Amino acid sequence: MNQGRLSVEFRNRTKAFAAGAIQLFVKLPKGREEVRVLGKQLLRSGTSVAAHTREASRGRSDEEFVSKLGGALQETDESQMWLELLREECGIEPALTFSMEKESSELMAIFTTMINKTKNKVESRNL
Repeated sequence: MNQGRLSVEFRNRTKAFAAGAIQLFVKLPKGREEVRVLGKQLLRSGTSVAAHTREASRGRSDEEFVSKLGGALQETDESQMWLELLREECGIEPALTFSMEKESSELMAIFTTMINKTKNKVESRNL
């Protein structure tokens, strides 16, 4: 299978993040409106991380690759915010959110590094 610009391992890692968002959503108590709303937001942004990563992997140019990775970075950051709000404001047990919060921080660092390296490569080519 052609993996494009990103390794299968990394694509699987973002897919596992999406799966984690789904699994957490299923565990959330749906009786409270705010938990239900934030849970749906997390479900949307968490699964979007993997979708943007897959799109980035198929990027036809460095610019498209950076743009799609930027989308993945934004969705990861948004996911982290929903996780924090669920824990801090809705009283969701930290044991349910911390592993995803840690992974979102790691993914954001990786996306930022990939974006910066690709931008630097493009800039040095254009000199």
